[in-house]
Amino acid sequence: MKSNCMHLAVPAGDLETAKTFYCDVLGCKTGNSEAGRWVDIDFWGNELTLHQSEEQLPNVRHDVDMGAVAVPHFGAHLPDDEFQALKARIDAAGLEYLDKPYRRFVGDEYEQETFFIKDPNGNVLEMKSMVNPELMFK
Repeated sequence: MKSNCMHLAVPAGDLETAKTFYCDVLGCKTGNSEAGRWVDIDFWGNELTLHQSEEQLPNVRHDVDMGAVAVPHFGAHLPDDEFQALKARIDAAGLEYLDKPYRRFVGDEYEQETFFIKDPNGNVLEMKSMVNPELMFK
């Protein structure tokens, strides 16, 4: 059996604050939930479960071509129009990028625009728009 839906559960801090960020800023929708404990988020077709928590994940930086990026992180690959609309929503909300939008691998088949942002609990998200998404796993 093959599925194209990934499930990821992360500590979210205060659920209401997290839901506001993921739904109102990023544009995601909620799914199943258990009040005060967890909520499922439709994260571009993937199931992201936000758990009420006290703890935050520690982040470290690893060197890559664009500099030192935060690890761990997760995110989504978006069509360019959705990626640009997401950047506009982030800017309209007055949020700061952890790592500002950057073009990687310019002129290469893997060319992409990417940025990093933290959610209210410190989870790091990397959002991408690939020029040639069909070549990602050739």
